[in-house]
Parts: sequence; structure tokens; C-alpha cells
Amino acid sequence: MASASFLKSSPVLDKSEWVKGQTLRQPSASSVVRCLPTAPSGLTIRAGSYADELVKTAKTVASPGRGILAMDESNATCGKRLASIGLENTEANRQAYRTLLVSAPGIGQYVSGAILFEETLYQSTIDGKKIVDVLVEQGIVPGIKVDKGLVPLTGSNDESWCQGLDGLASRTAAYYQQELVSPNGVLL
Repeated sequence: MASASFLKSSPVLDKSEWVKGQTLRQPSASSVVRCLPTAPSGLTIRAGSYADELVKTAKTVASPGRGILAMDESNATCGKRLASIGLENTEANRQAYRTLLVSAPGIGQYVSGAILFEETLYQSTIDGKKIVDVLVEQGIVPGIKVDKGLVPLTGSNDESWCQGLDGLASRTAAYYQQELVSPNGVLL
């Protein structure tokens, strides 16, 4: 079993007294699940004219050693963060908070993509530079939160679901028409 051999040879786990005292149980024949190849799927994925752009974006976002910065807090959630440090929930304070996030020195070394809230998409830093441009200059792919938040699910027991998916196509088209495309050709 691959995991058993991994545990046996791990230099980190070899130092653990607890691990040294454990015996690794080999799986019985009845506990092994084998997946046999099946016929090719009839599913066809079409990316059309955006295929190259999609591949380029995926490679950038999935680059090794980097992660995604989720800065898609709604104004209400951002207000809670500001309130925790004694600041009022104003657009100017949200702008300063987001400027702090995107202008951290060397952020592009560690962040490959950033999820933005709609207000952030159109916002500038306190120096007047578009937040989207600041991200792109650092090699960070900007993206946008596609839903409009959670709402109670009618007839359920305190469950919720995302609203805004019904208008997603029109919002996406509007972003494209407003030329919300980065200089390197990546669609936000």
C-alpha cells in the first residue's frame, strides 16, 4: 500500500514516538477497491475561442507555491473586520483595507489569483491606481465572486443557498463589454 510505505519512510514521522509505537495494518483483499477502466465518456467540453485563454489562466492560477487570495468579502463582512479595529464601515475605509491587501510587498510571489467582490472590481487604490491593474502587474489573476450572497432556502430547516446565479450570464457579459480584461488578455 502506498500510504503504508510513505509512513514507514517519512523522516518527519520517524521522529514521532507515537508513530514509532504503531503498526501499520496492511489492507485485506476485501478492503481494496479496484476501478476498472470504462468506455470513454460521451461528455464533450467545449471552450471555443476562449480555450487558449482558459488554459493560460488555469496554469497561472495553479502555479506551484502560490495560492488564491479570497478578498471577496461583502461590504457587510468587510465592515465587521473594520469594526474589530474601531473603524467605521465607509467606502474610503474599505478602499484603504483593500489597498493594504493588494500592495503588500512581494505578494505576487505567493498569490496567483485573487477573488474580488464587485465593489473591489471597480475600485482604485488610495493612490488612484485600479486594484485590478495592481494585481495584474504582480502576476496575479483577478477574478470575481459570481454569486450575490446567501439567502434562506424556503421550506427548509434553516438552510441557505446562493442567490444571483440566475443573472450570472448577463453580469458576465456586462463585465466583458466593459472591457474588464487585463493587459495580458485574461478575462476577469
